[in-house]
Amino acid sequence: MESLNNLVNAINGIVWGPPMLVLILGTGLILMLMLKFMPLAKIPAGFRLMWQGRTKGDDESGEISPFQALMTCLAATVGTGNIAGVATAIFLGGPGALFWMWCTALVGMATKYAEVTLAVHYREKDDRGEHVGGPMYAIKNGLGKKWLWLGTAFAIFGGLAGFGIGNMVQVNSMAHALQTTFNVPLWITGLVSMIFVGLVILGGIQRIGKVAATLVPFMCVAYIVAAIVVLVVHADAIPAAFSLIFTHAFTPVAATGGFAGAAVMAAIRFGVARGIFSNEAGLGTAGIAQAAGTTNSPVRSGLIGMLGTFIDTLIICSLTGLAIICSGVWTGGASGAALSAAAFEAAMPGVGGSILTVALVIFAFTTILGWSYYGEKCWEFLVGTKAIWPFRIVWVLAVPFGAIAQLDFAWLVADTLNGLMAIPNLLSLLLLSPVVVKLTRDYFAKN
Repeated sequence: MESLNNLVNAINGIVWGPPMLVLILGTGLILMLMLKFMPLAKIPAGFRLMWQGRTKGDDESGEISPFQALMTCLAATVGTGNIAGVATAIFLGGPGALFWMWCTALVGMATKYAEVTLAVHYREKDDRGEHVGGPMYAIKNGLGKKWLWLGTAFAIFGGLAGFGIGNMVQVNSMAHALQTTFNVPLWITGLVSMIFVGLVILGGIQRIGKVAATLVPFMCVAYIVAAIVVLVVHADAIPAAFSLIFTHAFTPVAATGGFAGAAVMAAIRFGVARGIFSNEAGLGTAGIAQAAGTTNSPVRSGLIGMLGTFIDTLIICSLTGLAIICSGVWTGGASGAALSAAAFEAAMPGVGGSILTVALVIFAFTTILGWSYYGEKCWEFLVGTKAIWPFRIVWVLAVPFGAIAQLDFAWLVADTLNGLMAIPNLLSLLLLSPVVVKLTRDYFAKN
């Protein structure tokens, strides 16, 4: 077992090593330049379209509204990565990791825009009459049969990664947070989570979309308010926090208190890796959900879809990171969710930790819902619609196992598969980038 662990560790080091970071950031930068910084300029337009997209238009086709599609994407991305992932990045890479998270998000908006635009442009209907899309369909319908192996590789990586990163890892974080804060036994969290997950995902994308559209806006706003309270309490430390972030993005951090110190490469590596883990720009997953959204234009879907990265990283992750740095707890030696909890508890003694635990539970629960749809569509691509019900049942049954299991190895495998998902997606984005540019130019010529 130890040799297997070492092997996966070595593969993970390669997958999330410098070449991958260059590929992720490079693809985003190339797309941003090709689009002439349109994703950044059109953020207000994206929010306007999102608000208009709460209802389905008469000339639009799809299973759920564009707003529900975005909330399903946010359900999957706003998860433990926003709480534990940001904290881990700062613990391992220092405050400078937050700067590299921001860089990932800024270029990631172009990546996410392109992913969603292509997913909707190349989507098709399955034999149940429902729209399906995502990188595997963009590769199949956009690049042709000789590239089909690339789409198959994405679907295999995504279909397997989901059980770790989108299911067991999430419920494991929920269970341990509830046990630590409220003394809830792990098995009870697993059992209750299984029941609620089953009630939602067995109803398909329509039910997932409705639940996401209800829970996600509430949980995001509530968390943002709580994080702002932490920053208000430590308002005098905010300028120094920004100074630390920008300084340590380019210079090493010395060991202080319980912090072991970090090189600049660590800040870049963990900032980018945790940023991708949180907002999933480059993984291609957002396109899978957005392809089910009602629309008459792939570009319109792309403008709405790219907001997922903006909300997830530039707002929610930034607030978590600033809360950790401003409160000074990042030098205390704690990591993961415990570090975020320490920041909230320092500002709101007696209730801060509980607020963070509740946020973590809701974030993780919605991530399980969103990723269930991603995994389902990956397996549907591989073996057809006959895979849907067996997948949903196995997905629900995996939840209680995730709550009680020791998941260090599962986390490592899932993290590796998560990175491997990005490779076929990013290659297809580069190869199909002229299509994205043409669709964008045509759309704005008419609107």
